[in-house]
Amino acid sequence: MGQCGTKTAGLCAAALALAGCLSDGGGDAESVTRLRTPQTTATPTHADKINAESTIIQSLVARRSVLPDGSPYAHVATAVLAANARTAESELRAAQLRARAASKNWLPQIGPQISLTSLSSVITNLVVEQVIFDNGRKKGEREFAVADVEVAAVALASDTNTRVRTGLDLYISAAEARERFALGERTFKDMSHFEWVMNERVQGGVSDGSDLHILRQKLGEIRARQSASSETASTAIAELNAMAIGDLGSLRGMPELPVNADLAQPLSVTQAEAEKIRAIAAAKIDRAGQLPGLSAGGTVGEDSTFGLKLDGLLGLGTGDRLKAIEATKEAAGRSVAQANETANRTLRKLEGMIAAKERQTGEAAALTVQARRNLDVFQSQYDAGQRQVMDVVGVYETFARQQDAEVALKYEAIRLRIEMAELLGVLVDGTAI
Repeated sequence: MGQCGTKTAGLCAAALALAGCLSDGGGDAESVTRLRTPQTTATPTHADKINAESTIIQSLVARRSVLPDGSPYAHVATAVLAANARTAESELRAAQLRARAASKNWLPQIGPQISLTSLSSVITNLVVEQVIFDNGRKKGEREFAVADVEVAAVALASDTNTRVRTGLDLYISAAEARERFALGERTFKDMSHFEWVMNERVQGGVSDGSDLHILRQKLGEIRARQSASSETASTAIAELNAMAIGDLGSLRGMPELPVNADLAQPLSVTQAEAEKIRAIAAAKIDRAGQLPGLSAGGTVGEDSTFGLKLDGLLGLGTGDRLKAIEATKEAAGRSVAQANETANRTLRKLEGMIAAKERQTGEAAALTVQARRNLDVFQSQYDAGQRQVMDVVGVYETFARQQDAEVALKYEAIRLRIEMAELLGVLVDGTAI
């Protein structure tokens, strides 16, 4: 047993020496230095090292939320994130563990070898194997694992921003429904006055009952729209509270959202870049699998052996397979260009739509003022006996429709700004994610 232990130690030492001396087989100089030099201070974890060295992760961390501090938007974001299940975070942790495991793939592999030679005899050996030359396969595996972490990090950022946008959309829907309900209250009150006037005219024999029936129908339609607005607001708040911590029904206010297309790189482009790096790493692994590799190893126990082993065979189709692998690298690069083009088109479209909606909102506000002036003129003419009640009612309906159109345009512009912020990934601070 003592001689077997000595052989095992010697074989492991030889394998470690090969791992430290051979760079293409997997180990790098920094990894070997960590083994040789004792650490006197606390060292960062492997995940911290990836985060510090990854340009993609650093760009995600550097993003800042466009939601004003202390605003209702910020309260909604905080509440919905506090109740987030964060499935994407679990996937990121799994990717980090895989990357940490892959970072040690240059070390020798050691394991038992058991052979059942007969019903009464079992031979057990200890197998040690160290890759000497693998055409960059081990390095590619490490690069793939790191790129997998970056892809998972982008997915987490995208998932978090999408959740915040969902919460904000519900809050905006509730706010719009409340404003429509308040507008309906004023309209109903004013139309009720016209209905009272017409009722008095009918009772006095001045007018027939047809106009009175029309006014009462209009009042019923206004009440129906009010009920729908109230239900929309209640449903939106109930759904928002279901995905958040606490009751958000008391929040009020729609602050300005300062967002523009040049604020940050779209998350879709960042994801394409991370997937490109991962695809290139996978291509390196595939390429290494098509070429012969050299490894050293042996067994310790009965019939101990030690030697070199050449793995892999070349065939007539190897050249074409290698060309196909190189083509996948080019395709990965083009996917980034395509993602960048698509994102830019979407951003320019949103910019144009936001500008149009905000311009239309201003025009609608001016038309509302004009409709109010027309109503005042008709009201004065009615008081002077120059207009009928239904004439004033028609002008008032135009005024009410114009108010409703102004409200709709205002909230459409707000939703478009929220959509742009989600596309850019700036609804949540990167450090908070």
